[in-house]
Amino acid sequence: MTSLEGEKESNLKVPVFSSSSELLEKIHQKWSSMEKQPYPAMYSSVFGGIILDPAMMVIPIDDHMVHRGHGVFDTAIILDGYLYELDVHIDRFLRSASKAKLSSPFPPSTLRSILIQMAAVSKCKKGTLRYWLSAGPGNFLLSPAGCPTSAFYAVVIDEDFSQHKEGVKVITSTVPMKSPLFATMKNVNYLPNVLAVMEAEEQGAFASIWVDDNGYIAEGPNVNVAFITHDKDLILPSFDNILSGCTALRLLQLAPRLIEQGRLRSVKTGKITVDQAKEAAEMMFVGSTLPLLPIVMWDDEPIGDGEVGELTMALSDLLWNDMVAGPDTQMIPVPYE
Repeated sequence: MTSLEGEKESNLKVPVFSSSSELLEKIHQKWSSMEKQPYPAMYSSVFGGIILDPAMMVIPIDDHMVHRGHGVFDTAIILDGYLYELDVHIDRFLRSASKAKLSSPFPPSTLRSILIQMAAVSKCKKGTLRYWLSAGPGNFLLSPAGCPTSAFYAVVIDEDFSQHKEGVKVITSTVPMKSPLFATMKNVNYLPNVLAVMEAEEQGAFASIWVDDNGYIAEGPNVNVAFITHDKDLILPSFDNILSGCTALRLLQLAPRLIEQGRLRSVKTGKITVDQAKEAAEMMFVGSTLPLLPIVMWDDEPIGDGEVGELTMALSDLLWNDMVAGPDTQMIPVPYE
């Protein structure tokens, strides 16, 4: 007997929307009940423009990114009216697209222009700018051959974030990590990442750490991880089989300043075993909106003395100051009207 057998027939009457105006009215009711619009602007190449009405911020159901996961994405930060490291993120975005065999409907300069204009129209001064390249709408088959053209979508997410100064707890994930092909491209299939975070939350932790099949530290579910040894070496797992985080790469560029001050001995990437990692003096996540998040507990064991490390906060200050008042090469002013 199936789970439905023996149940009484439902009296639910499913509404049928015979016109777009009826549906839009229903959706507008949802958005009007919110105190703040979290998505002030969206761009869709399917529509060919920027959308300000949240009810129209939609993606076709037959888009291959929706039902086959054939798409890539990336994210840049809007902070104090500036776009931080946009060009770096666009470069990685296009590298991911190449690996996923996706062709952009626009050249890089046009993608950049669209994103800057959308940020300006949104009037958002602090948030994130997320964008996707999809195989596009066309059908529900596996092959994208029936899709007339790829699609580019972007959205401004109005959200607050600040420098993290409190430490968090992590666990070692039991969810299998992605293979190198998929881990090194920022594709939209984040189910392993979602399950890894849920696993951590179920155990009262903030997030998890992936360890590869050879016993080496890989990354967090959507962030890189870094360690400071007792000899004052800053080390990040090499990017051979994981995503090369833009913020992690920027950290590697900025951290030598602490060597010049005599506070760090070296800055490097390499292979790190679990035993080596758990013996570290300090540990941190590295990601765009953090920019550094101290880790003080791992699998219920303290990292170092179990307190937020001095060098972790020094590195966090370097990144945060770079985000707030970095060089012109890193920051693009948003031309708000």
